[in-house]
Amino acid sequence: MENIAINWSEALRITLLGFSVVVLTLVLLIGVIKLFGVAFAANHKQKVAKKSAEKGVAAPSEVALPEMVTPEIVAAIAMAIRLAAGEEHDRESEVLTIQTIKRAYSPWNSKIHGLTRLPERK
Repeated sequence: MENIAINWSEALRITLLGFSVVVLTLVLLIGVIKLFGVAFAANHKQKVAKKSAEKGVAAPSEVALPEMVTPEIVAAIAMAIRLAAGEEHDRESEVLTIQTIKRAYSPWNSKIHGLTRLPERK
């Protein structure tokens, strides 16, 4: 059997080069994804501002609440609206409707048809 000489310095160099390429590629992908997020967020803000200007309504970021309205009041109003709008689906009839269905015999799911007879030995 032959002895195979391994050049460990070359193997380490190739391994480190491969790992660095993978890490740099991932960092670049993260940067590209972040740039897309910034670009799309700016584009969305421009569209919202344009639509609100066409309708003559202030943009959502420009709407100021009166000083009397606190975040707690806003949360209470939002919860009341949520409860009022979702109440039709909260109550169930609490009646179990499990029914058994009688199915006709089907050979497709029968295990006996999958078994074959052993050949007879003579």
